Amino acid sequence: MAGNQEFQLGGVNHLALVCSDMERTVEFYSGVLGMPLIKTIELPRGLGQHFFFDCGNGDCLAFFWFPTAPDGVPGVSAPAAMPGAGEIVSAVGSMNHVAFSVPPERFDEYYAKLSGKGVEVSPVINHDDSPAGVTGELHDGVFVRSFYFTGPDGELLEFACWLRGFTEADVKHQPRRGSERTAPAAV
Repeated sequence: MAGNQEFQLGGVNHLALVCSDMERTVEFYSGVLGMPLIKTIELPRGLGQHFFFDCGNGDCLAFFWFPTAPDGVPGVSAPAAMPGAGEIVSAVGSMNHVAFSVPPERFDEYYAKLSGKGVEVSPVINHDDSPAGVTGELHDGVFVRSFYFTGPDGELLEFACWLRGFTEADVKHQPRRGSERTAPAAV
């Protein structure tokens, strides 16, 4: 497939989320997931903190801690459940989940390792182009394998591994319009 002809993008510099407890966030992302904490910022005028974790390939996952931030609302600011275990819809403009790329040859090892650390993980999901979009069997049509878990504030996270490259044949659906939405607009 053709690359970006407008801008030379090198991936995601960082994705910034909001946490309720920076200490707990550091314990989870550095302690449990092993992401090095590489930059901390105390924001001016008591606004809060902004910390950056190295999540591989020069990309970062960052967190803000604001003392006045409202609590997240499951089903609005993030999905209410993991895929396969309940409702995965979240609000327009929300971050539905963060998927971390892992090597296919270590996928099963990482599943066991994370589970062994006491993190609740979803069943493994094999994503394919079948009408259901997923299959219980690993076959040549599976393009990504993944499993889900949550971070300290209920943020939905995923370990995923691509199993094949994409071609022009993989882009075959017309994008939907906002007028097709059935949810009421926010007031």
